[in-house]
Amino acid sequence: MSIRRKIIEYSRGNDLSMFWRLYRLQKKTADGIMHDILTFLLSRSAHRHGGYIGPDAVIKGNLSLPHGLHGIFISRYAQIGNGCWIYQNVTIGEVNRQAPQIGDHCLIGAGAVIIGAVRIGNNVKIGAGAVVNTDLPDGCTVVPQPVRIIERRT
Repeated sequence: MSIRRKIIEYSRGNDLSMFWRLYRLQKKTADGIMHDILTFLLSRSAHRHGGYIGPDAVIKGNLSLPHGLHGIFISRYAQIGNGCWIYQNVTIGEVNRQAPQIGDHCLIGAGAVIIGAVRIGNNVKIGAGAVVNTDLPDGCTVVPQPVRIIERRT
């Protein structure tokens, strides 16, 4: 990749390689001053990219963020499995310090909200704009309500 291309990608905020390096290093570091410094740098980097990943969130394996961290909020208590895809403006939130546990190979569409102590099975697809607050079994697909006409003008 040319230097020009790297500069363009960096300015867009889509290059998360340094962010993931900091994340993995922070997870390997024991509690102490170095852990606190890495947590601070990780939070600043996520803020720069326009999102938030809680310092205690557990992300197993590879997490794919096709649009970068733009608008993504992941609770510090969340657990995300291997091979998941998360699109922009997704919220994985907590209720009373309990957050979702997301299985392996899940796809979460843009603007989806997953909140509370729910378990999302493996190979689940959550459509754009869906609000999930109940457990989902393996292999299912969830979509938001169908659109409806509230008022018709002639």
